[in-house]
Amino acid sequence: MPLPRLSSPTPRLLLRALALALAPPRRPSSPPLPIGFASPRLAVRAAAPAPLRAVLSADQRDLGMEAGEQGRPLRVGIVCGGPSAERGVSLNSARSVLDHIQGQDLVVSCYYIDSGMNAFAISPAQLYSNTPSDFDFKLESLAQGFHSLSDFAEHLATNVDIAFPVIHGKFGEDGGIQELLEKAKVPFVGTPSKECQHAFDKHSASLELDKQGFLTVPNLLVEKDKLATSELEAWFQTVNLSKEKGKVIVKPARAGSSIGVVVAYGVNDAAQKAEEIISEGIDDKVIIEVFLEGGTEFTAIVVDVGIANNSEPVVLLPTEVELQPSSSSDTKEDTIFNYRRKYLPTRQVVYHTPPRFPAEVIDCIRKGISLLFRRLGLHDFARIDGWFLPSVSSLPSAENSEKFGNTKYGTVLFTDINLISGMEQTSFLFQQASAVGFSHSRILRTVIQHACSRFPSLVPCNNAWTALSRKLQSSKQAEAIHKGTSKQKVFVIFGGDTSERQVSLMSGTNVWLNLQGFDDLDVTPCLLAPANGYFSSHDQDFSAISREVWTLPYSLVLRHTTEEVYAACVEASEPERVEITSRLREQVMNELGPALSKHDWFAGFDIAYEEPVKYSLQQWINHVKESGAVVFIAVHGGIGEDGTIQTLLESAGVPYTGPGPIASRTCMNKVATSLAVDHLTSYGVRTIPKDVRATEEVLKYSLVDIWNGLIAKLQTETVCVKPAHDGCSTGVARLCCPKDLEVYTNALRSKYQRLPANCLYRAHGVIEMPVPPPESLIFEPFIETDEIIISNKLENGSARHLVWKGENDWLEITVGVVGKRGKMHSLNPSITVKESGDILSLEEKFQGGTGINLTPPPPTIMSEDALQRCKRSIEIMANSLGLEGFSRIDAFVNVRSGEVLLIEVNTVPGMTPSTVLIHQRNHPCTPTSFFVLFWIWRLKGQNNTYLPGIVPFRCG
Repeated sequence: MPLPRLSSPTPRLLLRALALALAPPRRPSSPPLPIGFASPRLAVRAAAPAPLRAVLSADQRDLGMEAGEQGRPLRVGIVCGGPSAERGVSLNSARSVLDHIQGQDLVVSCYYIDSGMNAFAISPAQLYSNTPSDFDFKLESLAQGFHSLSDFAEHLATNVDIAFPVIHGKFGEDGGIQELLEKAKVPFVGTPSKECQHAFDKHSASLELDKQGFLTVPNLLVEKDKLATSELEAWFQTVNLSKEKGKVIVKPARAGSSIGVVVAYGVNDAAQKAEEIISEGIDDKVIIEVFLEGGTEFTAIVVDVGIANNSEPVVLLPTEVELQPSSSSDTKEDTIFNYRRKYLPTRQVVYHTPPRFPAEVIDCIRKGISLLFRRLGLHDFARIDGWFLPSVSSLPSAENSEKFGNTKYGTVLFTDINLISGMEQTSFLFQQASAVGFSHSRILRTVIQHACSRFPSLVPCNNAWTALSRKLQSSKQAEAIHKGTSKQKVFVIFGGDTSERQVSLMSGTNVWLNLQGFDDLDVTPCLLAPANGYFSSHDQDFSAISREVWTLPYSLVLRHTTEEVYAACVEASEPERVEITSRLREQVMNELGPALSKHDWFAGFDIAYEEPVKYSLQQWINHVKESGAVVFIAVHGGIGEDGTIQTLLESAGVPYTGPGPIASRTCMNKVATSLAVDHLTSYGVRTIPKDVRATEEVLKYSLVDIWNGLIAKLQTETVCVKPAHDGCSTGVARLCCPKDLEVYTNALRSKYQRLPANCLYRAHGVIEMPVPPPESLIFEPFIETDEIIISNKLENGSARHLVWKGENDWLEITVGVVGKRGKMHSLNPSITVKESGDILSLEEKFQGGTGINLTPPPPTIMSEDALQRCKRSIEIMANSLGLEGFSRIDAFVNVRSGEVLLIEVNTVPGMTPSTVLIHQRNHPCTPTSFFVLFWIWRLKGQNNTYLPGIVPFRCG
């Protein structure tokens, strides 16, 4: 067959199984050890998927907790999605909430509202879909739909005790969902509808703040079809800004997540950008604000700890948002806290908790937010953003010394009220809560329990839940004492010094958060870093320097970049900063503790302050061995995937997850991978022709000659370029002409962190670049695939469906493989759909709310026979490469024949919350039930001493 046409669970049980079970018997060059040489066997927890209606578990019935008796689980309904562009963030928040509140004492039901305002009851498995696009078009067949929002509200009134809205933006924070719940008399977490309406609208909130005596940022409201240039010019003059070049912020009045927020210069530019926001349908009301030059943005979480409806807000440790301009790009870029910087790890944003402000300023921030919470009538929790403008800067409006916000060090202004704060794993809510003693679970449950206490009808339910929680806790403690079992230690290592280190941090954080929820595991997060840190010149040779490993306390993990984590570790040894942080932490905890202790349900703080500990890599391995621990490798690229860490751990006899050194080393090198499977053509496995060139050579010689040579050798019109030893779409681009090659090589030569969108011949998104540049590059023919489109719902009521012309037989897939070496099993492939451009971007791979994965390939695109042939080819490839444990294979597949064209193999695949692994079983399921079924399959045919749920461990 010819090559394709060239161009003209919860995740918790999943990760626990990987940590405890997928560390396979190691096979070094010496003969394998006898079966009897093994670590103690460990039980794997099995749990059923959460139902849509509240039911009692067998354990609860054994404790005599039948419905109606004292002590029953609380029924919580998570409502996510919504019509705004923040639906993807909402899904990430909802997944995080589900991960951390589930338990035998609490039953969770999940609900989703699509962009057309249709409500559905969905399974937790569907909630774990990566993006709205992953399952929107399947809702009609897989979910329980409601005829109307009123029917949905009536369902909630009889099926949940309390609703937890996790809808960001429109309908979630503007009072829409709250009004719906109020009319149906459904108790809910958060602020009432009327107060939401006033606080969410940035213009009305600004007017209210001014009325309440707070300093505000000068702004002008622009409404649809009411923009008058003369009025805008007059406003510019009022605030002393140049009509031609005055710098302002233009943003929707009713949107969140910095969606639509842009910088404008002068009256005409501001007017144009305001009209663009309106014409794009983001909002029909826009506000134009003075750009606060020299100011620093901050954000703070506030939680209500009062009794019933007697508000007693306590502000946690605020976070300073330090924005840094991109110094490695030749394009001018405005430094604002935009959507990309909020939700993708980037060195252009650094967070400091607490802020590096004078103590008086921090006190002013906390006092002001507490006052705002009360005066605006907010409930349970919120996040409030603002700016600190030092005294050296000037606010272009008449100063009023009587207004709140003036300090001797500068001005404090409050700008945005977030009624439903983001609840992604490393969000500000969890960063700030962990700094004052709350785990993810404890802060979320505290918010839910406080909300319950505000509704008299829920007091019995809350009391019952509290009683059940205590009984279950006592039962666990008694069982632990009776068994005398010790916890299995697990070290999760992530980070590294490659361009994949930020995704590694996301993976490692996700693994750690899920594993640390198990009572029988003692999980320690660890950062792998260069011995001299991340802040030295990019010119240094990372491959030649030694590494260090930091064991991290809870709160230090919840950062957005490895650089931030490292800086926090270093900061923990600075006496002055430690003293300030300790004092502020104690101050906040002294406010929280006495207030929360008045509630019967408060179980106390559960995060103790600890200091990070630094080791050399070898010292850390010795420490792991002495601890009798298992290592969960979450280091992407570099020594995490090239066999180095695997060799070191194997030499020390330490068990670890994933393939061994030889398979890791082979798969890390894309050329070696192709050579290793080149003999499998008869089994339906093929490889893409490659031309490998040293980066130094490409930068040195004539680009026209290089281009002509590539075209001739690869017999293609356009080329795909990628680093030879990198992943996560870093540095992957489609080149269509010598000019594209010039743009790409200039970026490597100048060590740019990214290529701006659409700077190449073909349209594309932002391309993250490897820094420092790779030693060698791979050039391949660019493989053309057909575009897949998910249609909108038609006016006649027809369901969403896939649109695929089928002119080209090849599509891109990603598929997980699991099992023992020689017996690897292929999961269902996922078709990867690119939203824009020709290359799957970093956002589409790892940022919630973007990218589409269709799992499994729909039968309208790929027949069952072709699908099974594809999976067999994938298994043959995995076994030929010597994979074991868990890996991910990216490939092109011929939808007619099932033939596979290999792209690359990831031996340490992404384990972020948006991983597609959870989708890749035959039927939709929660991560928990997925791994229950996986272990039934996994243990078939093994020795009878390996009972279901019992996991053998061996190390080399």
